[in-house]
Amino acid sequence: MTEKTRNNGTLYVVATPIGNLEEISPRAVKVLQSVDLIACEDTRHTKKLLNYLGISQPLTSYYREKEQQKAKNLLQKLQDGKKIAMVSDAGTPGISDPGAILVNMARHAGIPIVPISGPSALTTALSIAGLEDSQFFFAGFPPAKKKARKTFFKQLAHLPWPIIFYESPHRIEQSLQDCLHCLGDRQGMLFRELTKIHEEYRQGSLSELATGCTGKNRGEFVVLVKPAPDNTTDKPEDLDELILWYQSRPDMTLKDAVQRIAADLDLPRTRIYKKALTLWKK
Repeated sequence: MTEKTRNNGTLYVVATPIGNLEEISPRAVKVLQSVDLIACEDTRHTKKLLNYLGISQPLTSYYREKEQQKAKNLLQKLQDGKKIAMVSDAGTPGISDPGAILVNMARHAGIPIVPISGPSALTTALSIAGLEDSQFFFAGFPPAKKKARKTFFKQLAHLPWPIIFYESPHRIEQSLQDCLHCLGDRQGMLFRELTKIHEEYRQGSLSELATGCTGKNRGEFVVLVKPAPDNTTDKPEDLDELILWYQSRPDMTLKDAVQRIAADLDLPRTRIYKKALTLWKK
């Protein structure tokens, strides 16, 4: 260990509760009590947690829009020997939350980095999802803009594993609609307000889940979409043949077929429906 490394501080990456404040670990409390500075997304939000814990360490904001600039400032403090805890508003920093830039800078500079494990909305949802296969694909947050979001879902359409993503309350309805359009009416699960008073989860088809999210929504969402039940590697590319191919699938309805073909070929559903209606009756 060099003299420079000995003089460096330590960066603690601390997981905090996603809802119920009692889920903070004793180790996390001890770290938050001992550091020189706590870097957080929203100082007002983190202040509530610290007040609950009786901790009065100084805070500094570290949020997505200023992450690069803030990371440089924090790195300097670490190099000056300060001990810094990094937290997000909820859950584990760096998982769909700010954190990666500072971690990479600190590692490159030889700063010790210590993870303090704890809550995550991803693992919390998975623990009650009942997946028998341990494999899944975590997609983070879908893009905010509709065109980019549709591209995002189309790129995930052929994955053989369950897809899990986060979504905000004001975009959940549209995101589920786009997911339905691009992936077809698959089975899924919707988790909201995990570990909080109004915690709930629902399961059903994507069309059912989207219908249940019409209007005003509250709380952050975790969405799990199950893989397509059919082997899609032998799909034909011709519209007529693809309609007949879907018709031969067990339990495939005309409506579901139109949804999936629209995603497969990126064609208007009205055009597909007219064609499918003719071929389906033959």
